Amino acid sequence: MKNYKTPSASKLITRFDNQLLDILLEDLRNFRAKNRFKQSNQQTATRQTLSAA
Repeated sequence: MKNYKTPSASKLITRFDNQLLDILLEDLRNFRAKNRFKQSNQQTATRQTLSAA
């Protein structure tokens, strides 16, 4: 099976892949940051409930 990709097309694909990876990693970082905050609030509420009981 022959490969007919031109160098310019492969450069575009590589650039697109890198940009997509950067976007996905940034979204993942933001998601983790938001979930840590929610989890820490839930743990604090649970600790307060347990200490009050």
